[in-house]
Formats: sequence, C-alpha cells, structure tokens
Amino acid sequence: MSSNQNTVIFVVDQMSGAGEVVYKKMFGEYGIYCGGKMVASVCDDKLFVKPTVRGRAFIVDVVEEPPYRGAKPNFLISGEKLEDHEWLSELIRITAEELPTPVKTKKAAGNVKNRKQ
Repeated sequence: MSSNQNTVIFVVDQMSGAGEVVYKKMFGEYGIYCGGKMVASVCDDKLFVKPTVRGRAFIVDVVEEPPYRGAKPNFLISGEKLEDHEWLSELIRITAEELPTPVKTKKAAGNVKNRKQ
C-alpha cells in the first residue's frame, strides 16, 4: 500500500520549523529531507524518523518499527506527537544535526555496460 500525498504534505508542514524540509516520492512511498539529509519517511501513511542517539533521548518513550519489510527499525511517530508542530520540528532538527552529510557520488556516464567484443 502506498501513502497518500496529502498525508505527506501534512507531515512536512508539521516539520516546517526545522528548516528546509522537502519530500521526494520513492518506490510508491516518500522520503523526507531536511537540509539535504534524508531524516524520515512516510510509508503506509505512517511517519518513520531515522534513529539517532539524541532523537531517542528527545522522544523518551520510543516506539520502533521498520517502515517496510526488510528495513531496519525507525522511530514511529504518531498521535499527539505527530500533531505537535513544535515538538516534531525539534525532533527533525535534532535528527538532521546528528546524521552525517551524504557523500556525493559520481554517476556512471550513460548506461554503458562492460562486455567482451
């Protein structure tokens, strides 16, 4: 089941106090980015925040669940916490600060395959 875009728009709006928050559609679900770092995802209309040490301390009563089969557990955010704009913005800000900056990789030129001639 894929997520409803209206859910994603609501979640991103709730996080807007964290800075530049954007979303990207990925495999029928959505990745959420803050400051260029993927900090969360929305899968099956549920918000999953990447786990960090400071995020865990901030949340206190952490609920962890994998966002999709085969994934590592993430922090599941729901209920009142999802409705609290300031709380959610702070969690996303904390998460973005703790996550490493993504490494830019060179993309292969075209669709060239190595083959024997």
